Amino acid sequence: MRRLPARSRATGVASLLVLGVALTALFLGMDWFWVVFVVGFAVVVPLVSALVGADERHAEPSGESRSASTAADPDDPLATLRGRYARGELTEEQFERKLEALLETETLEAAEDRARRRDADRDRESDTEYEIE
Repeated sequence: MRRLPARSRATGVASLLVLGVALTALFLGMDWFWVVFVVGFAVVVPLVSALVGADERHAEPSGESRSASTAADPDDPLATLRGRYARGELTEEQFERKLEALLETETLEAAEDRARRRDADRDRESDTEYEIE
């Protein structure tokens, strides 16, 4: 199971605490319950989100941006391909060829069709080699 980022977890906890305190005050008949809603959701929750977000930015390894870390994510082949091109590992022609192959194989059916075409092309190439010899 995939875990939520610390920022989302902290914001969710802060929201639940504000909601719990405000509803408790409402059910106990306290007239100031609405102040908890206003201050909690207008000040406390955004403040928690900003503070935790600042901690996450400082926790990133130096020299590595958020986009570079997602480029290495194996679940996002397009980001990986873009990262390789940006680092100069691929020429423009290689990038375009791999991008086209990636876009052609977005679905399982498309991937199977591409594999069948590639196998048929190889068979044709090997047949022409035997004819030449």
